[in-house]
Amino acid sequence: MTVPHARRPGRRLTTAQALVEFLAHQHTERDGRRQRLVTACWGIFGHGNVAGVGQALLEAEGALPFLQGRNEQAMVHAAVGYARQSDRLSAHAVTTSIGPGATNLVTGAALATINRLPVLLLPGDTFATRPADPVLQQLEHPGAGDVSVNDCLRPVSRYFDRITRPEALIPAALQAMRVLADPVETGAVTLALPQDVQAEAYDWPEEFFADRVWHVRRPAPAADALAEAVRAIRAARRPLVVAGGGVAHSGAEDALRALADATGVPVASTQAGKGSLHHAHPSDVGGLGHTGTAVADALARDADLVLGVGTRYTDFTTASGTLFAAPGVRFVNLNIAAADAHKMAGLAVVADARAGLAALAEGLAGHRVPAAYEREYAAGKAEWEAAVQRAYSWRDADARPTQAQVLGALDSVVGDEDVIVNAAGSLPGDLHKLWRSRSRRQYHLEYGYSCMGYEIPAAIGVRLAAPERPVWALVGDGTYLMMPTELVTAVQEGIPIKVVLVQNHGYASIGGLSEQVGAERFGTAYRFRAADGTYTGGPLPVDLGANAASLGMAVLRPRTVGALREALAEARAAERPTCVYVETGTADTVPGAPPAQAWWDVPVAQAATRPAALRAREEYERRASARRRYL
Repeated sequence: MTVPHARRPGRRLTTAQALVEFLAHQHTERDGRRQRLVTACWGIFGHGNVAGVGQALLEAEGALPFLQGRNEQAMVHAAVGYARQSDRLSAHAVTTSIGPGATNLVTGAALATINRLPVLLLPGDTFATRPADPVLQQLEHPGAGDVSVNDCLRPVSRYFDRITRPEALIPAALQAMRVLADPVETGAVTLALPQDVQAEAYDWPEEFFADRVWHVRRPAPAADALAEAVRAIRAARRPLVVAGGGVAHSGAEDALRALADATGVPVASTQAGKGSLHHAHPSDVGGLGHTGTAVADALARDADLVLGVGTRYTDFTTASGTLFAAPGVRFVNLNIAAADAHKMAGLAVVADARAGLAALAEGLAGHRVPAAYEREYAAGKAEWEAAVQRAYSWRDADARPTQAQVLGALDSVVGDEDVIVNAAGSLPGDLHKLWRSRSRRQYHLEYGYSCMGYEIPAAIGVRLAAPERPVWALVGDGTYLMMPTELVTAVQEGIPIKVVLVQNHGYASIGGLSEQVGAERFGTAYRFRAADGTYTGGPLPVDLGANAASLGMAVLRPRTVGALREALAEARAAERPTCVYVETGTADTVPGAPPAQAWWDVPVAQAATRPAALRAREEYERRASARRRYL
């Protein structure tokens, strides 16, 4: 008969205390550099977590620093900003109460998972033992007694578990750390914590609290796939690199630059990959796709081989399947995620971006693209730079600036160390076309989910990860109205983010799209509603600058393009959170940002009576006819 070993006495802690202690001992390591995996915990407390996780954080005395937020979704955005700036090697946790606090996490969780960025979610949950049923804020599901609102987080989490017994935390916590540290699997990780289990004591094995290192390795490409990729690139006459977010996550910028230097291959970038090369590098041709540059999109249309590095090939990048138009175009996809490497029916080179690029450079030694091709894209790059300069320029110092001129003024003020943060509205398109990225991690665009309200909290997260870098949140009025509350957090914590609040009195981006698809800007403007139900034009008497000031921000109000640069310079030098509030005008005397250089599929009404919709449908069918499947 087998006699089980006697269980060694452990440390008697509550489940929440054990979790906080466990997190304090988790590390990641890449390239010999070790850092804490979970470095802080954001929280808003209610009855579902105040006596559990809240008490545990207090008792831990700084082992896991606490950050106070104002909105649960915004706390996740801040954590995502932190994780991205930290190259996904460190993350934040977010704790909430049950009920609305927990469901407010869903949008942030989706954003984290779509963008492959790690964040640990610790929502409170209803009683596991059900002494009171239903408890306050409990969802009573008539067909399933074990369902709670936290189940909404399952489809948007890369890992989900509900800890219904203290000892169940041990395997769940280890799985949670594995997913957070895995560059392929990472995203939102949810450990739902019933409020009674949080406070329940248990004798925990000491081994649970030992220092643990999660190694983030750099897998090299398989020899046969690498050899085939090298042959394909050598045979191409018009190759194009598409640099995606995987370049930044891998820290592969130097390897990409070395490949470009050696081969002369042009490099276009997705929103997540912009900044992979310095804007002045001869091979950098700027953004690609619907929001891309004319030179990058022209190269894509005629490319005979596309080397995608760390890209997911979203619809904006491929112009909804219409951009890569050469009949025999081939794709070679270098990606650490096999699912992405196999897209576009491409040759899959499954590897870390930095390791893969170094291997490709070695295999391509002595190879260079035709000189005529280099001259062609150099001329296109120069033409586009002239277009950017025209959009940035101004002649009337007393006029209101256009949005492009706002970016031009900011471009003249920032240094290589600054970080700009944006996510939604018309700014992402203008930035992708116009912004001159000049250093690693300067360009921080969340465009996987393009979530309004992301910018301000994410800027806080970026600044926490890089306290030495000036951080700018670029926000339109529509986005600002979604989620300005974390300005209070910045003021409270003395985090000197700089907010550029662009007021154009409406949803400019979706308004323009509405006009293009025949919806005639319906519901996209801020207008007065009369007693008879009709609307009148003119801006609403809304002062968002005064709102920012009421939340504790220092607010600068440049009213002309001439005063704008001075205000931005003052904000950059400020040691407290500062907002530059600028109302934009129209591009009457200078051009705005150039229009889209490639299509984007937004379906248009197939049956309509209004002329605008009929015209839009004709254009839609013309554009859609160019779409292709890459097989």
